[in-house]
Amino acid sequence: MENSSDPYFERRRKLVEQLLEEGVIKSEKVKNAMLRVPRHEFVWPDQLKHAYDDIPLPLGDTNQTISAPHMVALMNELLDVQVGEKILEVGTGGGYHAATLAVLTCPTLDSPKPLVFTIEINRRLVEFAKRNLSRLGFDKVVKVIEGDGSKGYWEEAPYDCISVTAAAPRIPEPLIKQLKPNGRMVIPVQSEFFEQNLLLVRKDEKGEVSTVNMGPVIFVPLRGEYGF
Repeated sequence: MENSSDPYFERRRKLVEQLLEEGVIKSEKVKNAMLRVPRHEFVWPDQLKHAYDDIPLPLGDTNQTISAPHMVALMNELLDVQVGEKILEVGTGGGYHAATLAVLTCPTLDSPKPLVFTIEINRRLVEFAKRNLSRLGFDKVVKVIEGDGSKGYWEEAPYDCISVTAAAPRIPEPLIKQLKPNGRMVIPVQSEFFEQNLLLVRKDEKGEVSTVNMGPVIFVPLRGEYGF
């Protein structure tokens, strides 16, 4: 998958190798998605030199961040996206995570209709993400919506997978309702003691919901009706 026209490819390859060695990346499909999506195209311009550091990066003065690569990889592994599945993302940021989800659900990036629906509450980031995704050819697969992602996006529900990239005080009920039977959701939830944990939420074919705590994380707070 070497790309000699991309001056950042070697740094991206080394980052992916590091995540493989650490056991964060476990599957070939997540490895390929992380290799294919150029994170440097989604960071704020003043953060370009840190694009392949495994840390979250600020998105200007929006009080939001682009998630660390290891967290994007971890969440994608937990969702176990299958080709053709419909995905809701809450919190678009710069569009990087949505781009990796696009590769997972449509590796050819030639879907006749969007399969990834990503909602962002900050208008500046909506426009930033749209430009990034369009410039790189992800806009056939990814639709960016401006709105309150804590309420989900009923227009395209239900979803096979839901990925929430900001910490909620609890799992928003609308997101549970918009998850298909046999669907999966990953969401950071903050406890009353201000600790955050990443939850893997599953809905079985009968509609019963179960959660597994995947451990402590740090995310920006979820804004909106079901957020903070």
